[in-house]
Amino acid sequence: MVHKSALVETNFLGKNVIIKENVIIRKGAKIGDNVIIHPNVVIESGCEISSGSEIFPGTYIGKIPKGAGATAREISYEEKIFIGENCSIGPNAVIFYDVTIGKNNLIADGASIREKGKIGDFCIIGRYVTLNYNATVGNHSRIMDLTHITGNCTIGNNVFISIHVSTVNDNVVVTREYEEENIIGPIFHDHSTIGAGAIILPGVVIAKNAMVGAGSVVTKDVVENTVVMGIPAKFIKNISKT
Repeated sequence: MVHKSALVETNFLGKNVIIKENVIIRKGAKIGDNVIIHPNVVIESGCEISSGSEIFPGTYIGKIPKGAGATAREISYEEKIFIGENCSIGPNAVIFYDVTIGKNNLIADGASIREKGKIGDFCIIGRYVTLNYNATVGNHSRIMDLTHITGNCTIGNNVFISIHVSTVNDNVVVTREYEEENIIGPIFHDHSTIGAGAIILPGVVIAKNAMVGAGSVVTKDVVENTVVMGIPAKFIKNISKT
């Protein structure tokens, strides 16, 4: 069912697709079977929405990254997006070009996912979470509301990152010099846990099954199976292996 006010330029529509009021789908976009697209969604050329996914009102899929002459980093991307089966994309989410999202993901209201982002399967990207460029998220990981994942950040499988967490990738902000090889985001290994409001500094490695306490500032790598907390974060105890 395609509402009469929708502008659908593509010929690639699956079976039982529902397209509601004022939706725009550009030529070359691909929409799978049983997809529901709510009002005022824009889907640009080169975007593929797989079967069973639902896109809620006001979402923009296929935003062009622009530096506007203000960014030191050179912007590069491909005009393609892949969204896997049975995903739910919340209202007013913005997904830039050159993003890959696996199956059964919840991308919540107002989330922003920048170019070269990759999300695995069965993840939650919470309300107003921002994933900056070239951020990678593994399978079954959860990033809660209002958290910022910086560019060049890597998140493994079964990672939990709580609300209001900040990650950063640049230690040379005083000089304002930009050197790509020095822009390194944190790495979160499988089964790590980050408490609410923590700040994780550039290049810090959170090892497997490690835990960072709420409100901590993490300046150094965190060892596997340990808990750290404080400003700066310090070792508190070991976590028993199971």
